[in-house]
Order: sequence, then C-alpha cells, then structure tokens
Amino acid sequence: MSLSLVGIIAIQAYYINDSVNNEKERFKFNVLTALNYVSNIIEENESEQYFSKFIGLDSEKKVDEEAVSQLLIYQKNNSTKEMFVYRGDVLEENYKLTSSLFDIGFDSLDIKNITSKSTTEIYSSAGGDDKDIKSPISKIIKSGSIDEGQRLSFEKGFKEMRKTYPIHKRVSEKEIKELLVDKLKKDDINIDFEFAIYSNDLATKVRSDNFENRPESNFKVPILYDENNQTPYRLIVNFPDDSKFILSGIIGMILLSITFTSIIILAYSSALFQLVKQRKISEIKTDFINNMTHEFKTPIATINLAIDSIKNPKIIDDKEKVLRYLGMIKEENKRMHAQVENVLRISKLEKNELNISKDRVELHDLIDDALTHVALIVEDRQGYIKTFFNADKASILANETHFTNVIVNIMDNAIKYSPEAPEVEVYTENVGTNIILKIKDHGSGMSKAAAKKVFEKFYREHTGNIHNVKGHGLGLAYVKRIVEDHQGHVSVETEKDKGSTFIIKLPLIS
Repeated sequence: MSLSLVGIIAIQAYYINDSVNNEKERFKFNVLTALNYVSNIIEENESEQYFSKFIGLDSEKKVDEEAVSQLLIYQKNNSTKEMFVYRGDVLEENYKLTSSLFDIGFDSLDIKNITSKSTTEIYSSAGGDDKDIKSPISKIIKSGSIDEGQRLSFEKGFKEMRKTYPIHKRVSEKEIKELLVDKLKKDDINIDFEFAIYSNDLATKVRSDNFENRPESNFKVPILYDENNQTPYRLIVNFPDDSKFILSGIIGMILLSITFTSIIILAYSSALFQLVKQRKISEIKTDFINNMTHEFKTPIATINLAIDSIKNPKIIDDKEKVLRYLGMIKEENKRMHAQVENVLRISKLEKNELNISKDRVELHDLIDDALTHVALIVEDRQGYIKTFFNADKASILANETHFTNVIVNIMDNAIKYSPEAPEVEVYTENVGTNIILKIKDHGSGMSKAAAKKVFEKFYREHTGNIHNVKGHGLGLAYVKRIVEDHQGHVSVETEKDKGSTFIIKLPLIS
C-alpha cells in the first residue's frame, strides 16, 4: 500500500510537472510569435511610410528632382549634406543605366565614402546645390512608373539610409506597446509586461518605465533589419507575473490532484492508525483477559479447596475448621465481587449512568478512612504509610464512597508495585483555592511511556507473561474518571526503579 501510494504521488507529480512545462512552452511560443509580428509590423510601417510618399507624389512633382531627393537625403548638419544614391542591378538591367555615376552629371562631386561596392555610394556636395544632383532613383521617378523590382531596390536604399538614424527616432514606446497589447490579447495573454529595445546588449532610449533586464526570463527577437539583413537591435519583453499566469491555466487540475491525493493520504493514514490502534487494543484485551483470569483463578481455587475440605468427613464435624473455611469462602467471594464491581463501575462511568451525589467532606477524613482499608496489608508486608497533613483547609465537595475508593486504589497501586516492604507517604497542602493530595511510594516506578497511558482503561505496563502483580488495568482509569467528575485533576510523576508520586488537585469550598 505504501509503495502504491508513493507511486501514485510520483505519477501525479510527473504529469503536473509535464503540464507546467507544456504551458511554459505554449506561453513562450505565443510571446515569440507576438514579438515577431510586432517586429515585422514596425519594419513594414516604417518602410511603407516613406514609400507611400513616393507613390503620393503627383505626376508633376514626380519629375521635381528636389521633391524626390528630399526623401533620400539625410541632413547631417547645417554645413554638410550626405545623400544616399542607390544603384541596383535591377535598375541597370531594366533601364540600361550606365555604371558610372559621373556620366549623369556628378563630375563636380568628390567621393567621400563607399559603404557598399555593388549597391550604394555616399556622396558629399562640393559646394554644389542639391538640385543639381541627378540620381538613378530620380531617373526612375521621371520614367513615370515603379514596378516591384524598383520598390525592392528603393527599400534597400531606404534601409541603408534609415540605419543612420537613432532608434528612438525610428520607433516609439507607444507604438510598440499598442501593437504588443493588441497581439497578446488575441493570444489570450492578458497580463502586464515591460519591454525595451537593446542595441548590441546596451539599453536604448526605447523602453517602458519599469523595465528591468532579467536575462533568465526575457523574450527577445531582432528588429529593424538593415539592407544586409542584419541588425544590432533586439526587442526584449518580460512578464513580472508570468509564473502566476502560466499556472492559472492548470491550477484547477493541480488543486484537484492535490485534493484527491491528500484525501487518499489521509484515508491511508487513518487506516494505518486504526490498524495500529486495533492491534494495541487486541494486546490490551489479551492482557486484560490474562489478568482477570489470574485475579479469579486464585479465589476460585481457594473456594474449591475450602469446599472440598468441608466435605471431608474428618472436618465436617469440626465446627471451628468449618467456620474458618466458610470465612475463607466468604472473603474470596467478596474479593471476586469487588473485581466485578470495578468493571461495572467503569462501564457505568463510560455510559454516564453512575449517579454520584456530592456533599461537603473533609479530605483528611477520607484519607484516614482509606488507610483503614489497606493498613492490614501494609502491616502484613512489614511496611508503613505516613501522613503529612500540611493543608490548613481541607473541605471539598465530594462523594464520600467514590473518593475513598480513589484514595484506596492509588494506595493499593503503591503497595502492589513495591517489591520490598511498602513505604508510602501521603501529603496535603493548600495552593491558592485548591488542595493538593500527593501519594508517594518508593516502589518499582514506571517508564515515561507507561506514565502517559497509565490512566487509560485496561492499560498495564507490559510485562510479558509474568503476572507477579495482580490487577486488570481498571483501578487508575476509575481514579481519573472520578477525579475529573469532581472538577479535579490527577497526574503522576515517576521514574523507573525509584517510585511514583500520584498528585490530585481539587477545588476547595468555603
């Protein structure tokens, strides 16, 4: 059963962990999909914004060299201008443009920098005016039509020109946030997020207010590629509450699994507890039967022996011996009756059927009365019982008969568990509004484990098959029930082979 339970828990843990991992992967896939979507849209919007200006020029302005060139001129400062002139194979092939820019009127320009051997050159004006610059793209515009190849060519030139701009001038936080919110909502991801754009692992100005770079939980994709399909920029997003969101999708299954597994564990634990408890009860019952057997075996044997003796013709006529044997029979019968009464009293106490009427009594008087019941036994074993009545007030509300039995049972217990001559001391003292009764012996004592259970019904410290001490484990259970019925408390202080002290605390009455 234990192995099966452990196996069930292990399988549950495995499937829950697998479900959590699947949710994480699904979340990651949706987030990366959203980021790629946003990256593409931002690039398309930037490109479309400029290309639409070309398309939007009316036919008159399309031949206006100044109007067209302004779309491709990057104003570096007030004194120097750099113009991007793109010359692509498609344009040359379709329009048979010469490969030399000097053929189209750039004689007066000095080459400042070549950024791409095959596609793009950057020229600076040597005192000339921008209006005099004639570019291939201008010739295409003048031709009056733009096909797909020309658009691709324009986009490459545009990307090369735009990469010189700082990132915060190319895209805004607002645009990124709106696109991300819209896309994530479509994928049912409705949680807060923070974002930023990093350039070569360095933060840029484009970032949300509370963004914190957490490499272990970041999601990132490239953004704003250049004409060579490369980019230093990364759009990074992280979710402060992503763990809660991921678990929210399977929390119902997890809770149900934990609930049912807990019920199984509780039921299993309860079953084990009941098995152990039943085993102990069985042992106690066996001990009780053995003890009761020994308790009744001796008086029954004595009675049988006395009856057989009386029936003997030599004794039946001896009146003195007959009376002595009859007295033995009566005493043994009384002893058995007392044992049965103990069992019945406990049974009635359990059912709350024992009627216990209480009167004002002096505890010291009850102790003296109890001493008379055990005095002969103590004297026969050459022991003693000493009393130390230190309490000035001893009036309690109690049932005289039952509380006398309580004291007798404790004293009898002290005598039985004294291997040598019994030495018993009885103390009383006042503590506040209570009186404390202590009955101390110097006998065999008990173990700590036995001390915790000594007031349980039928309990006796296990001694195997040795029954050198008479009893059936009901005396102290009876003591506890009667003391508690008198609003008192009973406890024991004991040490193995050094004796025991039973302590009864009772409320005083004025």
